[in-house]
Amino acid sequence: MPSEAMIECDGLTKRFGNFTAVDHVSFSVERGSIFGFLGPNGSGKSTVIRMLCGILQPSDGTARIGGRDITRDGHEVKEMIGYMSQKFSLYDELTVSENLTFSGKLYGLHDRKLKQRRDELIAITHLEPYLTRRAALLSGSWRQRLAMACALMHKPQVLFLDEPTAGIDPVARRELWDLLFEFAGQGMTLFVTTHYMDEAERCSHVGYISMAKLIVCGEPDDLKKMPEVSPPGTRRLDVTCDHVTRALQQMRQVRGVQSATVFGQSMHLLVDEKITSDTIEQELRSVGIERPEVHEIGPSLEDVFVALTNKNSNNGTKAAA
Repeated sequence: MPSEAMIECDGLTKRFGNFTAVDHVSFSVERGSIFGFLGPNGSGKSTVIRMLCGILQPSDGTARIGGRDITRDGHEVKEMIGYMSQKFSLYDELTVSENLTFSGKLYGLHDRKLKQRRDELIAITHLEPYLTRRAALLSGSWRQRLAMACALMHKPQVLFLDEPTAGIDPVARRELWDLLFEFAGQGMTLFVTTHYMDEAERCSHVGYISMAKLIVCGEPDDLKKMPEVSPPGTRRLDVTCDHVTRALQQMRQVRGVQSATVFGQSMHLLVDEKITSDTIEQELRSVGIERPEVHEIGPSLEDVFVALTNKNSNNGTKAAA
């Protein structure tokens, strides 16, 4: 049986005067999935979320949440969704406990139901040690946990998270993603914007927006197979060696090496098929780099988005010319 679509966009567009922030974007997100929405800064990610949440009115196109039109059925849609914004948007002068209580009352919870839901979210997000601390005094990761708990007070079916892990440490990022997987396992639909490629790899589906247009949407493994990412007649190599920055300079001068980037302590190369491992090793030895290790690899999501961004930027430049 086909999966049920929880979020549907058809030609969604937003203009601010003569500037088009989102240009006829169409996609759907399945119930219970984690949808990663990626793109460069200023590409339109946050504007799409704000339209879907009813904060901005679309200039054109339609969108539905759980079958409800975001414009005609705005009140019903707001009851179905939670929104965790890019910037911390709670009340700094209130304590953690007071923020949770205030958020619950905004959603119409009172007395026993409010206390029950508040206690549930405190347990889920492990906020117990900080209940009497003012929000302004929390670290970045605990502020994010509080913001998430407040967004979940009314048990939304869809949770929008706009760069939820920006500025928090790797351990806190992993813990937050563990919570997201738990929510998805319970049937909640998650819509997440992020700049972290390791987070994008964890999503069941990803969409990529650039210069206001949705460039591609699909499962990560399918996107990695696109010809724009690994053109016919090429292959990708991982090269581990000493003095990686010196090696990078040498590789960028080798005919048949189409791209070369540093990846930790190694390099990732896109090369013509005729370029052998022996060729790479000989070039590196010629500049004093001994015993390089060369392995063939598949593309990463970072490779996907770099390739698509470059292609779209070039197309935009040609159109402008």
